[in-house]
Amino acid sequence: MVEVFDISDSQRMDEALAIRLRVFVDEQGVPLELEIDEHDREDAEAVHALIRDDAQAIATGRYYVVGAGCVQIGRMAVLPAWRGRGAGKHLLELLEAEARRHGFAEAQLDAQVQATHFYRKAGYADFGEEHLDAGILHQPMRKALF
Repeated sequence: MVEVFDISDSQRMDEALAIRLRVFVDEQGVPLELEIDEHDREDAEAVHALIRDDAQAIATGRYYVVGAGCVQIGRMAVLPAWRGRGAGKHLLELLEAEARRHGFAEAQLDAQVQATHFYRKAGYADFGEEHLDAGILHQPMRKALF
């Protein structure tokens, strides 16, 4: 089951943040103050998503507007027990479809370098230079949605 929501839904936001904290803060060592940002606190237009297995939230992601016709997808996280089973692919497709439904023509993201193959398989292409974000090397990528 997939759920789309915004920051006004505190219960779903708490579930999404719990997944992100486990994956990014606990597993990858991202500082908490860098993980939760203005798109989680103040951006009422940001679109957040959860994937559930029965009642348990197992994956989350979001997008926010970065320019005319373009969204930034990010904070995609899947709990360890569900990795490699299609949840990430399903989540990415959901976020793209939701952006497309709202008229956005392009999605961009900053992929952790070890995940670039996943995004390339989904149709994303590199653009720009690799950079460090929270001590993790990232590659900017983008994809046309139409």
